[in-house]
Amino acid sequence: MRRVIVPAAATTALLTSLLAAPPAVAEPPHESTQAEPTQAEPAQKVPVAEGYGGAVATVDLDASKAAIGVLNRGGNAMDAAVAAGAVLGVTEPYSSGLTGGGFMVYYDAGRRRVYTVDGREKAPQAMTSTTLAGIPFDEGVTSGLSAGVPGTVAQWDLALRRFGTLSLKQALRPAIEVASKGFVVDQTFYNQTAQNVARFKDFTSTAKLYLPNGAPPPVGSVFKNPELADTYRELGRRGPSWLYDGQLGREIVATVKQPPVTPGSTRNVRPGLMELSDLRDYRALTREPTRIDFKGMQVYGMAPPSSGGSTVGEALNILEALPQVGVHEYLEASRLAFADRNKYVGDLPHVPLKELLSDGFAKERACLIGDRALASPAAPGEPDGDYGPCATPSGTATATVEEGPETTHLVVADRWGNVVAYNLSIESTGGNGIVVPGRGVLLNNELTDFTFGPAPGDPNLPGPGKRPRSSMAPTLVFEHGRPVLAAGSPGGSTIITTVLQILVNRYEFGMNLPDALAAPRATQRNTPQTQAEQAFLDKYGAELKARGHDLVLNPEIGAATALEFLGRGKVQAVAEPVRRGGGSALVVRPGS
Repeated sequence: MRRVIVPAAATTALLTSLLAAPPAVAEPPHESTQAEPTQAEPAQKVPVAEGYGGAVATVDLDASKAAIGVLNRGGNAMDAAVAAGAVLGVTEPYSSGLTGGGFMVYYDAGRRRVYTVDGREKAPQAMTSTTLAGIPFDEGVTSGLSAGVPGTVAQWDLALRRFGTLSLKQALRPAIEVASKGFVVDQTFYNQTAQNVARFKDFTSTAKLYLPNGAPPPVGSVFKNPELADTYRELGRRGPSWLYDGQLGREIVATVKQPPVTPGSTRNVRPGLMELSDLRDYRALTREPTRIDFKGMQVYGMAPPSSGGSTVGEALNILEALPQVGVHEYLEASRLAFADRNKYVGDLPHVPLKELLSDGFAKERACLIGDRALASPAAPGEPDGDYGPCATPSGTATATVEEGPETTHLVVADRWGNVVAYNLSIESTGGNGIVVPGRGVLLNNELTDFTFGPAPGDPNLPGPGKRPRSSMAPTLVFEHGRPVLAAGSPGGSTIITTVLQILVNRYEFGMNLPDALAAPRATQRNTPQTQAEQAFLDKYGAELKARGHDLVLNPEIGAATALEFLGRGKVQAVAEPVRRGGGSALVVRPGS
C-alpha cells in the first residue's frame, strides 16, 4: 500500500515547517486533484532558490520543473525524484536513462529513518573475473560487453511502491511530455553530442537519433525523441516486467548481443553477454546506509557496492582526528581514504565497513598526515580493530580504476520533511554509444567500472551477477535528529572528492552552501598527481607545491546539486552556477 506523510489538520505554520514534528500518516487519493503550480514558470536556469513547501535542484530546468509540479500536485519527495529522473533521461540522455542505474539515499520523515535504494547495474551470469582482462579500455567503453543489466526501472518501481504515492505510469507523464514536445538544445548538449560523433556515427540507431543530417543538433533547436516518449508510455502501461521479462528486455538483449554497427565501420565492437534470464533475475535492493558522526552531526551515505558512503565517511573521520584542517589536509585525507577504498570496497559478501568507518582506524590513518604530501599510491591501512598510536601501513597499494566522468545528481525535499539525494547514471558520456533501435534510449557501459585485470585479489574484479563498484555518493547530513543538508554530484571517482570538498567547505571552512558548491575544486584519489581547477591552482597552487603536491589542471570537476534547511520551514536549493552549463534550483513557494 502506498503511503504519504500528510499534515494532521494543523496550523499553516506546521504545514510549511520541514523541521516540525512528523505529522500523521494518511492514505492519499490515487489521482491528485490539487491545482497546478502557482509560481511563474522560470524561463531560464537559476542556481539558487529559497522558500517553503519543498525544493529541488537538478542540472536541468525541465527536470526541476517536473519535480516542482509533482510537489505542487500533492506528491512527495520520492514521487518528484522519480519524475525528475525520468525527465533527465530525455534531456540529459548521455548521463542517465531507463537502461542505466543509480543509488538513492532517502529520509522518511514519518518513520524518522534513512533508507537507501540500490539500483546499480549487474554483470551477466556469463561474466567471469577474466572476461575483461587484456581488453583495451576504449574497446570496452564502446561495446555490448560493457552493458550491465539495467537497474533504473526496478529502482523506480521499488522506490515508488515503498516510499511514494504515485504509480510509475503517473511519474513518467512529465518525461513523456518533454520527449514528445522536445526541449531546447543548449551548449552542453551540443558539446556532449559533438564529442561523441565518432562513436555515434558507427551505430545506425544512434546516428539516426542524435546526428540528424549527419551532425549534432544545433544550439537553440528543439530536440524531440518520440521513440523514447512511446517507450515511456508503454512502460507505464505494462509496468517493469515489460523490461525485465518482456519485449523491451528482448530488444535490449538483442542490441547488446548484436550491436547495430553502421555498414563500413571499422570499429571493433565486441558483443555482450547479457541474456533475458539476467534481466529476469535482477532486483533493486534496499540497504542500510553508511553513517558516521562528524562535528556533532550524522552523515549518511550509500553502502557497497558504492564506495561513496565509506570513502566520504572515512575521510571526514580522518579530518576530525586532525588538530587543524586546510586544503592540504583535505587532499591527504582523501588520498588515504582512496587507498583503503581501492583495497577493501567492492560488491563482496564481507566489506570491513564498520572498521573502515571507525574512529580508531581514522586516528591511525590521520597520524600519517604531516606537513608534506604523502607519496602516491599510498598503501592501505589495516581496518582490523587493533589500532596503535601511529601504525605504518604495510599493505600493497591498489590503483584507482578509471571511471566515466558523467552521471547526474538531484536532490528533492517536500513539505512533510522527506528528502531524497539521487545519483543516476549510464557511466560514460553517452554510455556505450548504442541506442536500442526504435526505443530512443542509450545503453549503459557501467561494467567498465570493474577492474579489467589481471589483478588477483582486487575487490572490484567482475564476476557473475556482481555489481561494479561505484563512486556515486548521494549524502544526507543530520543534526539533532533532523536533516540539515543533502548533496551529491556526477564525475566518476571525482564524485567522492566533490561531495567531500562541499562538506569541508561548509562545515570546516564556514562557507554558505552556494559558496561551498561554487568554490574551486581539487581531487586527490591516491594518484601521483592531484587534479585541480584553474581557480584552485591560482589560489592554492604555490602553497601546495611547496608542501610536495604535484598539481595538474582539470578544467571542470563535478556538477553538484544540494539543499539545506535554514529553519522555520525555509529551504535553500543550490545547483552549479557555471559547471556543466549550470543547474536549476526551484522551490514550491519562493520567499525570504
